Amino acid sequence: MKFPLRGALSSASALSLVAAPNAVMAQQTNAPEDDRSNANELLTDTIIVTAAKTDPLQADNQSPPEQIAIPADAAGIAARTPGGALVQNGALSGQLSYRGLFGERVLGRINGQRFVSGGPNAMDPPLHYAPSILIDRIEITRGTAPVSQGPGLSAAVNAQLVGTRFSDIGELTASAYAAGQYRSVDNSYASGGQIGIATLRWRLGVIGSREEGDDYDYAGGTAVGTSFERQLYGVEGGFRAGEGEFFVEYRRSETDPTGNPPFALDIVYFDTDFLQAGYRGQLTDDLHLDLLMGHVAVRHLMDNQTTRQPAAPAIRARATFADADTNTGEIALRLGSDTRNVTVGGDVEMVDKDVTITNPTNAAFFLDAQPNLSSERIGGFVQWRGGIGAAEFELGARLDHTSQTAGVPQLGTAVPMGPRMLAAAFAASGREQSDMTVDVVARAWVPMGVLVPRVTLSRKTRVPSLLERFAWLPTEASYGLADGNIYVGNQTLEPEVAYTLEAGADFNGEVFTFRPTAYYRRVDDFIQGTPFDATVGVLDTPVEMVANMNGDPTPLTFRNVDAEFYGVDLDFTVRPTARILIDGTMNYVRGKRRDIDDDLYRVPPLNGRISIAYEGDRFAIGGELTGAADQNAVSVSNDEDTSEGYAIAGLFAQFRLSDEVKLEAGVENIFDTFYQPHLAGRNRVQASDVPLGERLPGYGRGVWIRASANF
Repeated sequence: MKFPLRGALSSASALSLVAAPNAVMAQQTNAPEDDRSNANELLTDTIIVTAAKTDPLQADNQSPPEQIAIPADAAGIAARTPGGALVQNGALSGQLSYRGLFGERVLGRINGQRFVSGGPNAMDPPLHYAPSILIDRIEITRGTAPVSQGPGLSAAVNAQLVGTRFSDIGELTASAYAAGQYRSVDNSYASGGQIGIATLRWRLGVIGSREEGDDYDYAGGTAVGTSFERQLYGVEGGFRAGEGEFFVEYRRSETDPTGNPPFALDIVYFDTDFLQAGYRGQLTDDLHLDLLMGHVAVRHLMDNQTTRQPAAPAIRARATFADADTNTGEIALRLGSDTRNVTVGGDVEMVDKDVTITNPTNAAFFLDAQPNLSSERIGGFVQWRGGIGAAEFELGARLDHTSQTAGVPQLGTAVPMGPRMLAAAFAASGREQSDMTVDVVARAWVPMGVLVPRVTLSRKTRVPSLLERFAWLPTEASYGLADGNIYVGNQTLEPEVAYTLEAGADFNGEVFTFRPTAYYRRVDDFIQGTPFDATVGVLDTPVEMVANMNGDPTPLTFRNVDAEFYGVDLDFTVRPTARILIDGTMNYVRGKRRDIDDDLYRVPPLNGRISIAYEGDRFAIGGELTGAADQNAVSVSNDEDTSEGYAIAGLFAQFRLSDEVKLEAGVENIFDTFYQPHLAGRNRVQASDVPLGERLPGYGRGVWIRASANF
């Protein structure tokens, strides 16, 4: 049996702590050369994890290796993209903020499969299900996502896990990948890998990973309640039929007790099953078909007893059960060549969610906070790729119809009168909404050798989430805002509509690359938490009375407001000699309300990073400085606090023991700097060294070591 060697990856050095205090080794690919077939590379940022196998066509083979500690949370990887920042909500619950937008406004997928979060407070955003040790690459659309990727207000993110590929020789071959890492700052380990066999006609592989970590240290103490556990395992297979492939994959993700200090409850478990199957490939020379069907089932329990220190007293003990099922189907038929084509397609997404709050010490206390919620969306699109003279363009439009319904909440006999009144009022309401939305995206670029100017115009929409519309009970569920506020839904919400203009240019020289982008986004009917009524603090409604029982006399309700975002981001590389590489990123975004004189909530400050690496024949060493400015442009109406700027430094080294095996090590936050990222969640754990209500600090000084092998 022959074991073909996979190509080694080279990428830009990085030790980014700017948007994510738990940094990760990754790179953004450079702008493509003057090649009309490279539209995907031009309009997509591909973050490549050097510990995993990757597509050599998207790697920068002239860059020295990049080696930094991989965080458990893959959102820390995605946050390295230009325009990105990390919403830090716990070791496994972070979200990508992209140009000021996050949550469901940024479409997240794993292996191309979309699904909804199971937790009512997004403790399992999409990237929760992508263990960093198993990530092959993270693809992020540059700016607005094309209509072919589905509805969504901003970018689209896809985390591609390692997998088994078809053999490129006419005999049975085997492949294997394995990696392991230890990180001292949280005494964590991660291990994972993939084993597969393949021929020219078929492939079969298995993957698996295990991660576990303790509470992390920061400069001055320990953030208690931040330990985590997770494992994933799965199987995949494919069969070539002509120029196409039939494929199927199944994965099981199991998150065990994991702390979430910004939330009132911690993860007890997420047991989630992923299944998808389909066909992709050429039917004829000018006809390409993509067909995909998927199912994701999330089963979730969170409480304030298992991990929380100290555990809540019996009268306030809570255990919340949540289920979410997503069924999807997608079809896309492309007529024409890679560079001149028309694609028509459609997709359907059906979601069912239930959330029940209980008291584990009192069987008579239970209530359906999200009762039998369902959403059905069906959509279609057309997308045209063409050119006029030297200019290339992509034009697309899509139409979606979404129907949402909610059931009647059930309550136990121990539930007090206030929630009973709200449940009765909700049961008597319409509990049904439908929306028709239209998206249009136009992207154009002009290949001019080393310079590629580009521009995008778009109209994108987002239908209110089931939580935003049907959260009848005032709770802290807010899809991960984790700000301590209590929110309640609003059935009269209109869909968000964003009009975006972005323009930039990619300069890709031999010594210097530079990719700046400026953008302006105007959002009508932007959904924001606003005071429940005009008499803030006066308990004159049942909602305010129930919210006061839950610790907040000033609840917020989701309403449509008017907003705007504008900013600039960029990345660059400089190679003064063949063995030295300097690279970095810079991000600036401003978010403002248009209906009142106020800034938008939870917008990252100016931030950036710069790194330098030296590459030897079989080793590389380097370091990076990352930082963020003060954030004083905060939301007054949401009582948002300002934050202070910071700068963090780290070092790394890599040693390639052979073509197949490499060893990596480094030091993060080498000066043990204390810092609190602006988008970090607020601490709710009393036993922690972090004061109650303070932003969670970034990781302190620590060392890490990792080994990986490809065969």
